[in-house]
Amino acid sequence: MTQSGSAPTEGSNNNNDDNLESEMKRLATWTTGALLATFGTGALAADVVIGVPNWPSVRVTANVLKIVLEDNLGLDVELQNGSNPIVFEAMDTGAMQVHPEVWLPNQANLHNTFVKEKGTVAMNPNGIPADQAMCVTKGTAERTGIKSLSELSDPDMAANFDSDGDGMGEIWIGAAGWASTNVEKIRAKSYGYDQTMTLKEMDETLALAEVDAATDQNTNVVFFCYTPHHMFQLYDLVQLEEPPHDPAKWNVAQPTDDPNWLENSSAAMAWDKAYLHIHYQAAMDESAAAVLSKVNLTSDQVSAMVYALIVEEMDAEVFARKWVEENADQVDSWLN
Repeated sequence: MTQSGSAPTEGSNNNNDDNLESEMKRLATWTTGALLATFGTGALAADVVIGVPNWPSVRVTANVLKIVLEDNLGLDVELQNGSNPIVFEAMDTGAMQVHPEVWLPNQANLHNTFVKEKGTVAMNPNGIPADQAMCVTKGTAERTGIKSLSELSDPDMAANFDSDGDGMGEIWIGAAGWASTNVEKIRAKSYGYDQTMTLKEMDETLALAEVDAATDQNTNVVFFCYTPHHMFQLYDLVQLEEPPHDPAKWNVAQPTDDPNWLENSSAAMAWDKAYLHIHYQAAMDESAAAVLSKVNLTSDQVSAMVYALIVEEMDAEVFARKWVEENADQVDSWLN
């Protein structure tokens, strides 16, 4: 799932795994004091600190929540950047109070640890439906004839996506730090196209710039696609076909679950339906928790938010305030 603020990360999977292991070790040794030091002294002053991972929709949602809590409850609310594991760890210790958009099942390991096992984090039950897949532009589909994701394991098909002449095609699998990016590594290994395609990790803004360029220049491109997102409004996309999701055969682990997560996982099939949920610290301000438990947004609303932020280049806070004013009845339902 995007988000601004994530540095582009390309290169070997070993480097990415080392980075993940380092983050895991760092999280395991952090104390509450260390977390507060990391997030700055502002975290001590604010009544509510909202964590903001690195994708566009979460930035808009975070600003909407900030405005609603400040204007209606008189709370001092701050936004702090952080990856999914860091935000969950911070909610557990009290250094942060809110994660505006947790993707499930993507972050199921974090949800299970902090919501189900430890009970330090609560979940808003109103999930926003979402889809995840691999897409090509319509022009790419017409030029290459590709229909299914498994075809990328064929070197001849992969060659259609080789833009640098190194003998490997390229596919954007997501940004560094997204749980879905790890799952896409598993899916690439399971289908076999990790042997024919370079798995590119980079910030979503840069990845979509490549889609723009491919569209303008009539070149081929394949990439991770998901809803809610404005990309389906910008481009004529074709979702690659896959076998239907089978929970019995979807064997996916994250680095925090298993040091050999990639080797021990398999998922040669479509994603299951995903849902986006607000999560918040169970012990946070009761009035704020009551509001957060009632927030309810639609997939179309979130897509429109991201379109305004990315395509229309609106400031996230400015757009959020405009959205709150224009949707006063909906906001009132969260407050009552």
